[in-house]
Amino acid sequence: MIGRETRVLLRHYLEQGMSKAAIARQVGVSRRTVYRWIESGQLDRELDDEAVRYGPRRPRPSKLDPYKGIVRARLAEYPELSAVRLFQEVRAAGYPGGYGQVKRYVREVRPRPAEEPVQRFETPPGHQGQVDFAEFRLPWGKRHALIVVLGYSRYMWLQYYERQTMAVVMRGLEAAFGYFGGVPSELLFDQMKAVIVEDGRLSGGRLIENPEFLRFSFHWGFRIRACRPYRAQTKGKVERPVSYIRSNFFYARTFASDDDLNTRTLGWLDTVANVRIHGTLKEKPTDRFQAERPHLIPLARWPYRPVVPRSEGQGRTAGATVVPQVEVERRPLAAYARIAGEVS
Repeated sequence: MIGRETRVLLRHYLEQGMSKAAIARQVGVSRRTVYRWIESGQLDRELDDEAVRYGPRRPRPSKLDPYKGIVRARLAEYPELSAVRLFQEVRAAGYPGGYGQVKRYVREVRPRPAEEPVQRFETPPGHQGQVDFAEFRLPWGKRHALIVVLGYSRYMWLQYYERQTMAVVMRGLEAAFGYFGGVPSELLFDQMKAVIVEDGRLSGGRLIENPEFLRFSFHWGFRIRACRPYRAQTKGKVERPVSYIRSNFFYARTFASDDDLNTRTLGWLDTVANVRIHGTLKEKPTDRFQAERPHLIPLARWPYRPVVPRSEGQGRTAGATVVPQVEVERRPLAAYARIAGEVS
């Protein structure tokens, strides 16, 4: 079959009135072949019947060509060597060109380290929940979103609070446990933000070492874990939802009050966040939660009774007197020894 370019030439020569013999010499074939092409009707085919095929473009000679071996050898020994440094070295060897050619060539041939395979950190149903705070700004002040995510299903709970206090953490977790209808076997916390100080704020220490919180975890039956040793594996399920919450729920919305904010948050969880197709799982968190819920620890029969009075600092009337009520749960020393052993 005649190629497209040959057909174009044959048509052109025939239209110019050239003889068949002259055309054969010009094209580089026998005269019989030219007659056969004409008689078979191949010259009558439309030129666009077949796709245009272009051969590979010939590489243009470059001033850098004699020095490319130097660049490759240096990068093989020192893969992180900069293009500026390599430009200086080939210039010293006699390269007469500019830096741009060197930079482009280095980008093409620099050895790239093998990508570390991603091993996603996953947990079985009911095994783990992850907890963190995220800061949000509202017209009436800063608020802290306490976020709890179940590791297996990515089923999420969150509410906004005025302060980050031990009382808020415990009250929020109890609300989350009620929302889930159970308690995961362990809760993973950031090692930051943590020890309760005189005014009830969390500051500077580690939550997992706070005696009050140890008693709280024993009451609800979960183990406390810090985010270690590999933060990216342990924290991803909580830190990723923060940007999702900002963009999908919080951004470009106005709220009338803290109550309005938290009420609409719960509605958003039920109608959007927990029923969407999760980007990683490719499933709805609600569907996976149905499989996870039977594995959660049953709720305690009563709320935790703190040894330290709860000083939440929210919803107080100016000048009101707060009378602390201290209730103590009595437990044998063996119980506290067991707690210490679980978090050591």
